[in-house]
Amino acid sequence: MNVVTDTGVDARVHPSPNHGPRAQDAPIDMLVLHYTGMESAELALQRLCDPRTEVSAHYFVYEDGTILQCVPEARRAWHAGRSFWKGEKDINSRSIGIEIVNPGHEFGYRPFPESQIDAVVRLSKDVCLRHDVLPWMVLAHSDIAPDRKEDPGEKFPWNRLAEAGVGLYVEPHAIVAGLLMQEGDRGQPVEALQSMLGLYGYDVDINGVFDEKTRHAVKAFQRHFRQEKVDGVADHSTIETLNLLLRRLPTFSV
Repeated sequence: MNVVTDTGVDARVHPSPNHGPRAQDAPIDMLVLHYTGMESAELALQRLCDPRTEVSAHYFVYEDGTILQCVPEARRAWHAGRSFWKGEKDINSRSIGIEIVNPGHEFGYRPFPESQIDAVVRLSKDVCLRHDVLPWMVLAHSDIAPDRKEDPGEKFPWNRLAEAGVGLYVEPHAIVAGLLMQEGDRGQPVEALQSMLGLYGYDVDINGVFDEKTRHAVKAFQRHFRQEKVDGVADHSTIETLNLLLRRLPTFSV
């Protein structure tokens, strides 16, 4: 269907009926990246356009780099579900959602092709420029729903986006021997870790208990920023990478 799209990159419209009005006065200030997590691109696109599923995304990117726009950016697509970031819970009203074709962890997770990543980079950069999306508001689905989602996962090259000026990225700190904190631990160091995760935006309770919620947040952070080892254990590498990331925030000082 050849009609004008919102984006300035090469895309075509494939409309989904699954959308609604954004919350009144909600700015578009987030970009959320997903993988489709289904056996084929065709099945994923059918699901995003089936009114019975009540799910959708603004954009859909094939492995060959073809981009479809399924929902107008002015409308609230249904891609985030139950989610949280920096105190906000209605992420759908404040975000643009991009679905990236990949079978995901359930159906044979694989690296994202260069042509696909090039398209995602162009599209993401265009979205962020038009909506003034700040780097720390370019997010994985797993960042905003750590207890439910893994996408786009530890194979997604966030550094490629950062090279184009999209998102916040730091070189992960090297993994070294030694265990710091894991589920079940308690005390001030755990509270400090929770405060750091919460400062970046994750949904954690700052209670000094390394509980399941904290473990999910640590795994989500690792999937995005320390991809070599995703285990939910807050080792030296994870904490130092998080510290480096926080130092890139304009509101953080030491």
